[in-house]
Amino acid sequence: MKYTHLGRSGLVVSQLCLGTMNFGTHASERDAHRIMDRALELGINFFDTSNSYGRAIKFGLTEEIIGRWFALGGDRRQRAVLATKLYASQSNWPNEGRLSARNIRQACDASLARLQTDHLDLYQMHHIDRETPFEEIWEAYEVLRQQGKVIYAGSSNFAGWHIAKAQEQARQRHYQGLISEQSLYNLLTRDVELEVLPACRDYGLGLIPWSPLASGILGGALQKQSQGRRSDPSLRERVETLRPQLKEYEAFCKERGEQPALVALAWLLHQEGVAAPIIGPRTMEQLESADAATNIKLKKRDLERLDEIFPGPGAPAPEAYAW
Repeated sequence: MKYTHLGRSGLVVSQLCLGTMNFGTHASERDAHRIMDRALELGINFFDTSNSYGRAIKFGLTEEIIGRWFALGGDRRQRAVLATKLYASQSNWPNEGRLSARNIRQACDASLARLQTDHLDLYQMHHIDRETPFEEIWEAYEVLRQQGKVIYAGSSNFAGWHIAKAQEQARQRHYQGLISEQSLYNLLTRDVELEVLPACRDYGLGLIPWSPLASGILGGALQKQSQGRRSDPSLRERVETLRPQLKEYEAFCKERGEQPALVALAWLLHQEGVAAPIIGPRTMEQLESADAATNIKLKKRDLERLDEIFPGPGAPAPEAYAW
């Protein structure tokens, strides 16, 4: 496993981040514990979760599963860089969600209890809260940091200007502010190249791409269809729409002798500012195969070919649409 600093911070994380959204819903607790143990064996030290994961059964279920894994001992907590998120409302009662100082405090304490730990390495805002000023948000984060409950702050699903606003407010307070942004980013969805990724580079945030395989579409969808594997109807429809591009993509991967999923992850790791794509394995096999992505080297002509198959905006804003 290869490692990198998360943004401009001194925090060192693996270049693959273990996403846990499937734990408790699509992966049993026993399988989740096995996957996390194997991740550590492979050198993956960066674990991402949220207080909303597992909500199909109950809010916080995934954090509870991770907490019981930490409780098994063996330096599991010490070896993991633990990231969780807050924002989603936990009930219909007021102040049970979003980013008010009150909810930041109570959500953090609740996550710590479920995770059976005394601190979070990275506490991420799962979405922008347009109704809470950053003066209030940063004051709440500063208190958590003074209490030793949170070390670093991160964002998720922010626009470029949200990042700029957050960082300028943090600068006025002489506070570090954000060190990472977690965004939807893959070969099919490249909107972040317009403003989010440039903002991350300028402010020193590490980008953590979620859905790097576009819900499995970039993981060899056509090949799996030919093998008779079932998929969600809406996913099948999207695959059919993208069939010409996917045919070229899978042929490109076959020429290189690489699995499509690994090429998609490797492409992200070749983008300046990307720290660690999130992989969300449901099975041990999916985890084992992802590890090889960090060793794939894409040459300039390979990157150009992928741009031809899946064109991005072509440049950051405003050059992408102006001059």
